[in-house]
Amino acid sequence: MNSIFNRHIYFFLAVLLCFSACRPSPVVSDEKANSRYSIYIMGRDGKEYLLETNSLDSGVIVPEQKGAELDVKLIDRSVIVRNGYYYHYERKGASFVKYIVEGRNLNVVSATPLQQFSIENYQWLGGDTLLLTGLSTPDFSHVKYVLLNAVNMKKLAEGNMQIPAPSGRFDSMSIGFVKPQNDKLLVGYTYHQQLSTSDYTTSDTTYISELSFPSMKLSGSTKDIRSTYPGGINTVQSSSFTDEQQNYYFMDCPGLALGNRPELPTSIMRIRAGEKKADPDYFLNFSAAAGNHAYGMWYLGNHKAIVRAERKDLFKGLGDHYSTPHFEFYITDLQTSVIKKLDLPLDKGTRRECVLINKDVAYISVNSPEEGNFIWILDIRTGSLKKGLQLAGNTDFILRIDKLR
Repeated sequence: MNSIFNRHIYFFLAVLLCFSACRPSPVVSDEKANSRYSIYIMGRDGKEYLLETNSLDSGVIVPEQKGAELDVKLIDRSVIVRNGYYYHYERKGASFVKYIVEGRNLNVVSATPLQQFSIENYQWLGGDTLLLTGLSTPDFSHVKYVLLNAVNMKKLAEGNMQIPAPSGRFDSMSIGFVKPQNDKLLVGYTYHQQLSTSDYTTSDTTYISELSFPSMKLSGSTKDIRSTYPGGINTVQSSSFTDEQQNYYFMDCPGLALGNRPELPTSIMRIRAGEKKADPDYFLNFSAAAGNHAYGMWYLGNHKAIVRAERKDLFKGLGDHYSTPHFEFYITDLQTSVIKKLDLPLDKGTRRECVLINKDVAYISVNSPEEGNFIWILDIRTGSLKKGLQLAGNTDFILRIDKLR
């Protein structure tokens, strides 16, 4: 996590953690200890797998031969990956579960009860302290949070965030980002209106509320009508980051696959270091530059980011949005607003955690029916691209790539 907490936050976390006994980590094999990356695969037959590997640079992996096959009734690609473990909310059992891959099995390490909760955002608050932010279920109208020690899965605090519930014609909401800042949290969100059983729309406004931490009391809110649907569910795909100067960037995603306000522009907005609202003098209109909407963003450093954007001329609607190759990747200069399309095959899959930065290299997973499912390697310094690891066999979608440790 790039944001820096001041001593008040660290003191609070230290006091909470001193009451939590930590059990030793299980002993792992040398092969597993050397695995640096995790890959989540969906197969053509609907089966899903977790793979662990030491390299994304070359080779071929067949998931049905090497991966841990998953019970899709219990787990999906919205996993949180850290220090060799996987964390996921299990709705049926109403619990937040910690897993580990052992051999070709995904085994439960421990769990903690979590009732009527839908995770929208997670943040690591230093060490092993995890903040989960989400919505109450089944109404999706109140913002809830859980703070826990991820080592022993003990809750440190939980409750409601003091954020206004939907009102008037709006009947639900979404949390797009949570940014720790000194002894505060900045929470970006918007509201939605259900139009029918299969259709909805979104407010034209991005809201940012400032909450005190750890009380979660509302300090103030701002509105921005330049675009809507800030961020997205970051267990599924990244859409925000902090730069070297501690400025925070987030993407507004009004396209039909998220906000369903396609007349508004996909944009990149900024909160300056120490500020609590979107910078009124900064607005990168990505839709104007690319002619398309976009749904994911990853920071490369030096004021440049990768943005994953759709080709609206290649799909018919939400019915084929996920299965049709129509996504392109762009290097976006956050200072000049200049974008440059990467020479990659068209990608499929509406939202994916598909970019992983490792020093001067960006790994980009691409699902191409024509060229195969590959991890592509971008040299950030030179801009050169080459194919790396291939996911073969039953692979239909590479849904996410993560640093495992």
